[in-house]
Amino acid sequence: MNEIQVFPGEDALSRAIAALPKDDEPITLRLAPGVYREKIVLQRPHTTLEGSGAGESIITWDDGAKEVLPDGMNRGTFRTATLLVDAPHVTLRRLTVENAAAPRQQVGQAIALYADGDFFTCEECTLRSHQDTLFTAPLPPKELQKNGFIGPKQFAPRTPQRHTYRRCRIEGDVDFIFGGAAAWFEDCDIVSVDAGYATAASTPEGQEYGYVFKHCRFLGENVPPASCYLGRPWRDYAKTVLLDCTIGAHIRPEGWHDWDKPPFHECGYYAEYPAPAHERATFAHVLTAEEAAQFTYEDFMESL
Repeated sequence: MNEIQVFPGEDALSRAIAALPKDDEPITLRLAPGVYREKIVLQRPHTTLEGSGAGESIITWDDGAKEVLPDGMNRGTFRTATLLVDAPHVTLRRLTVENAAAPRQQVGQAIALYADGDFFTCEECTLRSHQDTLFTAPLPPKELQKNGFIGPKQFAPRTPQRHTYRRCRIEGDVDFIFGGAAAWFEDCDIVSVDAGYATAASTPEGQEYGYVFKHCRFLGENVPPASCYLGRPWRDYAKTVLLDCTIGAHIRPEGWHDWDKPPFHECGYYAEYPAPAHERATFAHVLTAEEAAQFTYEDFMESL
């Protein structure tokens, strides 16, 4: 496998990506310790970005959705990403991707990582923002508001895809893990930094898997008890399942919100195993041991 060393500097990572060969040979870009203040687009498959550790190699930018651009339009959510991955078979490892735009009430949504590609893998990374930290593509089929999806993939096909996140730390407050991918999270810290919603899946109709969290820890940092939800459905067919997860005191007893979408009660699916300490919302499910055992990574990877 080819490896290329990258050191911090003006547009250093962007220039390294632009210089990569236009083929499908696996390549690893190794990021030396430091801060890479760049807005990155990676469209080459079979590419790995590997840092020196999540606390050492940091990719950061600070675009917010409420920013007014020269044409008079707001930037919008999907043009805020610090890192856009737009290719299959991409891996991120041992680095931080951050959108430093703040405070949320002034800047609006601010994506750190926009992940769009089948067989995407993210290991030992920190993903950090406030609202909409991690977008797991694809977008839903239709906008609810005009220009709601304006951005690089607004008119792209809504391609089903599988994402894997292991041993990551994902920080945010409102809907900070959202999108339509089949996404498997294992041994991750899901950290709420303000009151809000940890997830907002938009699982496409008929897709077997939405979000699965296995052996993850839902944590709160400087947030009041019972001030956050595990999730709410961005679209009616949202699916989110928690398996053997640790749930902090910041999560409200009812656990889940329906986003005032009555159809979700019949179309969507929220579930946990084992039974939580509190009685959850009436539309949520508690899995039996046999039902929980059916959620395997091997089946997940073969599901699309």
